[in-house]
Amino acid sequence: MSQHLKLAYICIILALLAAPLVIVTGVSLNAGQSLRFPPDGVSLRWYLALFREQEWLVPMRNSLIIAACASALAVLIAAPLALYAWERTGWLAKLLTGMGMAPFALPPVISALGFMIFWMTVGGYGQISATIVSHGVFLVTLPLVTISLGLKAMDRALIEAARTMGADRRTVMRTLILPLLVPYVVSGYAFAFVLSLNEYIIAYMVAGFTVETLPVKIFNALRYGYTPILGVVSVLFAGFAALVFGLIGRFGNLPRLMGAERVRDE
Repeated sequence: MSQHLKLAYICIILALLAAPLVIVTGVSLNAGQSLRFPPDGVSLRWYLALFREQEWLVPMRNSLIIAACASALAVLIAAPLALYAWERTGWLAKLLTGMGMAPFALPPVISALGFMIFWMTVGGYGQISATIVSHGVFLVTLPLVTISLGLKAMDRALIEAARTMGADRRTVMRTLILPLLVPYVVSGYAFAFVLSLNEYIIAYMVAGFTVETLPVKIFNALRYGYTPILGVVSVLFAGFAALVFGLIGRFGNLPRLMGAERVRDE
């Protein structure tokens, strides 16, 4: 009996999680210009419209550029921090790690307000570079966590053996440490990319309407009317995130990347 209740509970949770996506997908297939569910006729016209209308293509391009550059910046910041904290245990290493974790500890609106004031002060407000840097700093926590997990999972005996055989610090880093960290770097980049692609508050407060990203465009479009294109964008966002995490789970060790295996071992 308990097994049946457990199965029913899991099915209910999965249904609740899937229901919004099912409804949004149905809305995106409407033949007419309305947000109806069940859809009033089935058509892919709004999927084609998304890739034909310039007012949607520009925000899509902006979002992809910002996400790609900001994720790379986050990795470039996180990797030295993680390596420094892994090699040293002093107060400075803990301070740097804490600073890397701090962006996610604050509410996004507080971080967005801080970024807005900073860029208005230095004169970069409204530029795409300001959004890229702001997203990169805000999302540095994600690659910092994944790279730190990769370093903690690394067998230090391999490093000691390499040094015993005469390899210097740079050689050990290039031939041993960095190759082992590649899956963790890639996963950290992917996590940051997906979150940057979906981030609204910082993008809006740092650039306003000057650099319109897809999330900002969606909220702007809601003020002028409701079209199934909004559902199309939501479906594509969800599908892209599922694809990224699915690839990480398929070709990488997702539980270890999320820290689950380390907690289980402890």
